[in-house]
Amino acid sequence: MRRRIGARRSDQLGYLFIMTYGRSGSTLVQGILNSIPGYLIRGENRDALHHLFAYHQTLVKEAARVTREDGSRLPVTHPFYGMDDFSTEVSLDRIRQLATATVLRPEAGTRVTGFKEIRWYQKDLPEYVDFLRAVFPGARFIVNTRDHEAVLASKFWRNKPRDGRLERNEESILEVAGGLGDDAFRVHFDDYVADPGSLAGLFEWLGEPFDEAAVRDVMTVKHSY
Repeated sequence: MRRRIGARRSDQLGYLFIMTYGRSGSTLVQGILNSIPGYLIRGENRDALHHLFAYHQTLVKEAARVTREDGSRLPVTHPFYGMDDFSTEVSLDRIRQLATATVLRPEAGTRVTGFKEIRWYQKDLPEYVDFLRAVFPGARFIVNTRDHEAVLASKFWRNKPRDGRLERNEESILEVAGGLGDDAFRVHFDDYVADPGSLAGLFEWLGEPFDEAAVRDVMTVKHSY
């Protein structure tokens, strides 16, 4: 993943999403980001937007299936009457409005919003990420990883079978993020906990000034439940 400051028009919201898995330290990353003036990164929503993705994909596929090659509209007697008039652009716009109003809920002064989520293990992850990028123009993604043994030793993972799902989950996330080029940035829990200064590159990528003292202050507060 290359590291570059992403361009954004000053009159638009920036969108930032944290891709990770359970007990990776992502809530701490969320807290660090929310310490930046104008940032409002929400917590998990149990992958609610993936349902909107499935909704959108169903309509896209059905519209493509019934649309006539000659461009004529389906008659009122057709069982899929009106389906050929589905607008992808309108759907994406309305989904953005819905997600912004219900999940992101930017406040006055918000410049960058988004959420962190630990549920990025869908088989259609590449398509889902493409959908998020279409819904949220200019969206960027932070990938947060952690030493696997420490993750698996946590209460969250302790009783789960060691069947390689964590490794597969991380590999899938990294593969998708690797295809995003400048729009993805990876951080590693063990690195920034040992040396908060290692996050300077993240702040450069975000285009924000790095205040190591402020980051250290955030790290003194427990971020979890």
